[in-house]
Amino acid sequence: MSRAGLTEFDVAVPGGGVLRAYDADPGGPGDPGERLTVIWHHGTPNVGTPPEPLFPAAARLGVRWVSYDRPGYGGSTPAPGRDLASAGRYAALVADALGIERYAMAGHSGGGSHALAGAAARPDRVTGVLSVAGPAPFDADDLDWFAGMGPASAASLRAAVAGRAAKERFEAAAEFDPEMFTPADHAALAGEWAWLNGVAEAGSAPGSTGLIDDDLAYVAPWGADLAEVRAPVLLLHGGQDRIAPGAHGEWLARRCPSAELRLTPGDGHISALAGAASALEWLRAHAG
Repeated sequence: MSRAGLTEFDVAVPGGGVLRAYDADPGGPGDPGERLTVIWHHGTPNVGTPPEPLFPAAARLGVRWVSYDRPGYGGSTPAPGRDLASAGRYAALVADALGIERYAMAGHSGGGSHALAGAAARPDRVTGVLSVAGPAPFDADDLDWFAGMGPASAASLRAAVAGRAAKERFEAAAEFDPEMFTPADHAALAGEWAWLNGVAEAGSAPGSTGLIDDDLAYVAPWGADLAEVRAPVLLLHGGQDRIAPGAHGEWLARRCPSAELRLTPGDGHISALAGAASALEWLRAHAG
């Protein structure tokens, strides 16, 4: 079905289950066959509809958005035990369904980490990566992974470290802590990036299955080596981020051989998205 130029469809997953996928081509200059396809990876807990605040930039640049709900979210079947590298397989399944061979990856928050891990898992297909405010691997050497996180973010992920049962108990009693976001984040959520409120509500509506599977994956091995990323990578990160501290972005930039880091000292987890339209221009230039 289509609404406002967005097509939704289901993709069968080998072995069982489906992925709910999305395709949005906002048009723009040039031949449709020359558009850069960017597969969007959503944050936690969101659904996978493409990032509407970036549609104007996409139309100007000739970017086609493709995305999907990660297993356990929206219309996608849960897949307990999935790792971040599974994003490479899921993205390829969706691209195959659309007849797309090569594509870039982009994502925000945990979606940025999924984009990086997926690119490492499928270097043959990914032409560029944009990761905004994505956490580094939990087993990252020379990184104090929890340092700089807000209390709520750290407690949630420490519960995941303790295992599924502990994480389920934590989520059953968890309440939203507005202090996980900076004043700049709250301003972004009330303004240009208010769209995130809707996808977060939709991602949380069915329960916490997707969130739990995500958080368990963040504190487990990614299943892919960043050294395998061949495509150019742009990392956007806020120096005041209370969910994925700026040191995570710095670590990723050191470990990913093709990465460029744009660290904005005054930004938090959401307000770092202020640079996303400019970053999309970078992605179009480097991955097109």
